Amino acid sequence: MRIALGLEYFGHRFRGWQSQASGGTVQDALETALAQIAAGPVATLCAGRTDAGVHATQQVVHFDVSVERPLTAWVRGVNTHLPDGVAVRWAQPVDDEFHARFSARGRRYRYLLLNRPQRPGLWQGRVGWYHGELDLGAMQVAAARFIGEHDFSAFRAAECQAKSPIKTMSQATVRRCGPLLVFDFAASAFLHHMVRNLVGTLVHIGKGAQPASWADELLQMQDRKLAAPTFAPDGLYFRGPVYEAHWQLPDPADDLIDAFLL
Repeated sequence: MRIALGLEYFGHRFRGWQSQASGGTVQDALETALAQIAAGPVATLCAGRTDAGVHATQQVVHFDVSVERPLTAWVRGVNTHLPDGVAVRWAQPVDDEFHARFSARGRRYRYLLLNRPQRPGLWQGRVGWYHGELDLGAMQVAAARFIGEHDFSAFRAAECQAKSPIKTMSQATVRRCGPLLVFDFAASAFLHHMVRNLVGTLVHIGKGAQPASWADELLQMQDRKLAAPTFAPDGLYFRGPVYEAHWQLPDPADDLIDAFLL
């Protein structure tokens, strides 16, 4: 039987998603908890791996088990064995053809940037921070340049293992909610550190270091060394994969964050 799970986590408590020999990752914590319910080892596959410090409001995983358990066991039962900072939100049986990663036709990310002179206190670890004034209009113009199919080599980490730097961006927006700047990105897929590098470039433009047209230049030059530094992981949230409707999976996305931004 194949089960899909949706979970959320606070990335600062973990060393990223992917399991490590030394432990301390979200995958390690989840598979340990699942094993308690399944009474045996459980291997999981996720929709999108996240780095240390990066959060998720809708990570989707799937796993195969031979034991019968009520769906509540995969939610409330697993949650009793998970550490603080990560929780399963829903569980659903799926066809064996479903794959958390390869069945996704897109992925979504959000970056929250606190833009005020004082560093974050209450939201430490949950938002990025920039102290100076930012030109929202210039950032919005630049962000729109990323829409469409492009070679995003200028925004790709050196250790990125993706086969191709060409991705199709369907959303790249920036808006202000009080002292927060909210960056939303949606694409067919993302390169390693791509969102944090995009945010770094937009902040560089917003503070007046480069014009909005710099976004076009970077896309054309395809050279990571020419773009802005990678921004901190603190404010980055994986909002989840996008699946075809026939899979009928829940999509709570980031309703709590949206509630705070209203």
